[in-house]
Amino acid sequence: MPLPEAPITLHPYDPAYRADFERLNLTWLTGHGLLEAADLDYLRDPERHYRAEGGEVFFALQAGRFAGCCAALRVSGQVFELAKLAVEPWAKGHGLGRRLSEQVLDFARAAGAREVHLTSHTSLVSAIRLYEAMGFRHAPMPADVRYATANVFMTLTL
Repeated sequence: MPLPEAPITLHPYDPAYRADFERLNLTWLTGHGLLEAADLDYLRDPERHYRAEGGEVFFALQAGRFAGCCAALRVSGQVFELAKLAVEPWAKGHGLGRRLSEQVLDFARAAGAREVHLTSHTSLVSAIRLYEAMGFRHAPMPADVRYATANVFMTLTL
């Protein structure tokens, strides 16, 4: 349950947050029946998959409690992927998914990105509505998507 007097603040990755990144996403992915082997490697080693390649992972905290996270994955010099957006059930409904997604977009812009894309699944109606409201547009699924369950591909030109 959120603490009304405590603001939710966003923070970049800290190695002390690694287990919470994995926990938040495992809970979310398994809860939606979308966990794949490809997810586990990214969740267990965010330093290698996100940060070492020029990306970042952001966390939302309220009074020391993890409320959510979202990652910016560098795909190429001018393309990023918005990935691993997860929000705790107690923190939903307060715009936190949007705040985390905007943080990723700001990071990508500052890093020189011209485009951000994402993959999702049609069952995640609220997430897809959020992405559409933020300006992401549906596009054909690329052949090289690493997730078998992904059936939505969206892009945003920055």
